[in-house]
Amino acid sequence: MDQNNEGNLSHVQRVVLVLSGKGGVGKSTITTELALALRHAGKKVGILDVDLCGPSIPRMLNVGQTDVHQCDSGWVPVYTDAQKSLALMSIGFLLEDPDDAVVWRGPKKTAMIGQFVSDVAWGELDVLLVDTPPGTSDEHLAVLENLKKHRVDGAVLVTTPQAVSTGDVRREITFCKKTGVKILGIIENMSGFVCPHCSECSNIFSKGGGEELAKLTGSVFLGSVPLDPLLSTSIEEGKDFIQSFPDSATFSAISSISQTLLSSLQTA
Repeated sequence: MDQNNEGNLSHVQRVVLVLSGKGGVGKSTITTELALALRHAGKKVGILDVDLCGPSIPRMLNVGQTDVHQCDSGWVPVYTDAQKSLALMSIGFLLEDPDDAVVWRGPKKTAMIGQFVSDVAWGELDVLLVDTPPGTSDEHLAVLENLKKHRVDGAVLVTTPQAVSTGDVRREITFCKKTGVKILGIIENMSGFVCPHCSECSNIFSKGGGEELAKLTGSVFLGSVPLDPLLSTSIEEGKDFIQSFPDSATFSAISSISQTLLSSLQTA
């Protein structure tokens, strides 16, 4: 297993965990949009979707139900474009029906995560983003234990502006510190609502909680992403928001965050 792990991840330059303290903060959306932004910046990107609670990234990238094929070195990831610049492997590909729930006990979950981390033949990648389940659990430890055989360059934490969400992210920060994972930065998602008619931004869930949390914990604040109906529609329809709406404020926010993340990874 170790040998296979080393072989399949040896050409992956950077590995980034995407974490959230609770569900419903848009972690998978942020993972998807970061991957698209990095791809448009000329990077070869992979997404490992091990969110057992809700593997939604295949739908967000309009991949749908896809059979997982194998090669000599393991599972072949699903490529979302002809240039093979964005690769995806999701737990959702293993479900017979996309509406099926993953009703597995801990040991089976841990074994599957270990296989996912070690047995995917990624090839050459600049960045591998790992979309994890919400919270801190056995699944996170399984991801870390298997990835650390190769490398983990750090974690991006996703929160919404409210105090209840930032409080949960504090626990995620503690988890990172206890497990020795570098915090690359905090992203505040759903930071205001962009009106589809006038483009004015209104603060529905308050604003600035993520930035304040970054200051209090000495973490990098990567930026904020507003609630944008155009982004929501793109995600629902599996379209590339970054390509479709390059003039939007949301595009600017995501692009800026991805560039800041790349800069952090270069010094990681």
